[in-house]
Amino acid sequence: MVCAQSEIHEVTVSQAAEVLGVSVDTIRRWNKLGLIKARRSENNHRLFNLEELEKLQRKISGFSSENHYRVLKAERRSKHTCIDLFAGAGGTALGFHNAGLNHIMLVEQDRDAVRTLTQNMPNWEVVQSDIRSVDFRGIRADVVEAGFPCQAFSYAGHKRGFEDARGTLFYEFARAVRDIRPAIAVGENVRGLLAHDGGRTLNTMIRILRELGYRVSYKLLRAQYHDVPQKRERLIILAIREDLQVAALFPKENDYVVSLREALEGCPSSPGFEYTERKRRILELVPPGGYWKDLPDALQREYMGRSYYLGGGKTGMARRLSWDEPSLTLTCNPAQKQTERCHPEETRPLSVREYARIQTFPDEWQFSGSVASQYRQIGNAVPVNLGYHIGRCVVAMLEGRSEDDTMVAEPFFEPLQMLF
Repeated sequence: MVCAQSEIHEVTVSQAAEVLGVSVDTIRRWNKLGLIKARRSENNHRLFNLEELEKLQRKISGFSSENHYRVLKAERRSKHTCIDLFAGAGGTALGFHNAGLNHIMLVEQDRDAVRTLTQNMPNWEVVQSDIRSVDFRGIRADVVEAGFPCQAFSYAGHKRGFEDARGTLFYEFARAVRDIRPAIAVGENVRGLLAHDGGRTLNTMIRILRELGYRVSYKLLRAQYHDVPQKRERLIILAIREDLQVAALFPKENDYVVSLREALEGCPSSPGFEYTERKRRILELVPPGGYWKDLPDALQREYMGRSYYLGGGKTGMARRLSWDEPSLTLTCNPAQKQTERCHPEETRPLSVREYARIQTFPDEWQFSGSVASQYRQIGNAVPVNLGYHIGRCVVAMLEGRSEDDTMVAEPFFEPLQMLF
């Protein structure tokens, strides 16, 4: 039992497996998924915190009957206004709305996504347009939020400030910030932006926002620790106008995760992709939490083809999810060979509504367009609950509040001239 080892603060992977009553391979997979953390010892062994193991053991063993899955909503609405750019199917927008912010404009180009937004929130002002055609001059809002795609900059004329970003979608975000002058601007992107072009891309973004009169902070958030039943990382950039003298607040991580079992309990039925007969025959042999390496070697070679001989784990291929873990990151197609997301029990891809549950969209949120378009809209969205936690921090900053036990203050960053 765990309590018999209470004097031990850290344990090895084999001890961790014994404590939880699972295999060493399972512990390693959970570590890779981020469900449990580890540090490297001096002799390069992974050591696990016993307290975290105890929490996970209670979760797995069913000692806690509470279902943590819920779509989060604030008890009160704030007075503050928000504009959402690149709104998509509304993951961040709905999260910010649930946190108490009031949208006065959303901009989105995709026709199906616009229909999704308007049918679910008919009071929202949704502009269907290429953002390059939208004039933001004369518009005022407290917050501008944008999930802009990460694009490289040309450095032939670097140090031109705002002009460095011209032609990119970050430029359109910065143009909106320049013209609207919100108290706070929030940018959202993928983890890869941290290292993109050796850090130069992010550095240029910080420099441009500083030149526009904003202090900038950023943090990588892990959705599985923010009430989202999914392993998904998003880089959040906070730009706070210099006259607003508040700390940059980000949500603290929970001490629990939400499992797929919790998320899909009572999930409504809905359409979804289907496997070919060959793929279904292969995936029927994969256990919950397993992937192509759990197949007999002959079937591994048949299914993987030339990929069998390539390096890397290829862990998304022939992947069946596990009931007792958060889902892997959802993609735009749960049946695609490189990124399969097979139901833990039934041999089929996750359905549209199951996708929506994992992204913490409420069951009443309906998606427009073909099944393929609905998968794409959901897969591209920021999880609603992650948006809610970010939105709560934004409201707190606008109200001049300091960090509490659900928020943490992060430092502001100055651009590094040495990168140029």
